[in-house]
Amino acid sequence: MATTNDLKNGLVLNLEGQLWQVVEFQHVKPGKGPAFVRTKLKNVLSGKTVDKTFNAGIKVETATVDRRDMQYLYKDGSDYVFMDVKTYDQVYVSDETVGEASRFMLENQEVIVAFHEDAALFVELPAAVVLAVSHTEPGLQGDRSNAGTKPATLETGTEIQVPLFINVDDKLKVDTRTGSYISRVN
Repeated sequence: MATTNDLKNGLVLNLEGQLWQVVEFQHVKPGKGPAFVRTKLKNVLSGKTVDKTFNAGIKVETATVDRRDMQYLYKDGSDYVFMDVKTYDQVYVSDETVGEASRFMLENQEVIVAFHEDAALFVELPAAVVLAVSHTEPGLQGDRSNAGTKPATLETGTEIQVPLFINVDDKLKVDTRTGSYISRVN
């Protein structure tokens, strides 16, 4: 159990038998009336997001979530195989659980897999990853019809918008939260 004062981003709550991860929270102290906490919660299993307001100081039930450093090994059918870097145990995680993280995962990449009662909940990637461009059209000088960007396919198969000067085999730093180009890496 924790109070609403203990809420922080990433904390997993057990509300009405479902697990919800805190995405955002804000303590609000209006001039009139009691203080409250406004939160944005994401359902760990379905990915649905909801806004929920709690009165300040009330108790909320937290879920015990074990975050383990894992290495992504390979894809086996519809499952992804991860290896615990400390114990070398291999874990199969379903395609639904991995979700959008699969767009930026390469084999042998380090990730964090969150578990609750030995069931994988979600996969956390670093904020940014470095990926190579596998395909993109050459940029045409003077083509500014689309604000100087063009589509590029990364080595994972994901397509993102990149500046015109990016070429095939360039290594790019990509934001895993938004799927956007950050910079070119030498």
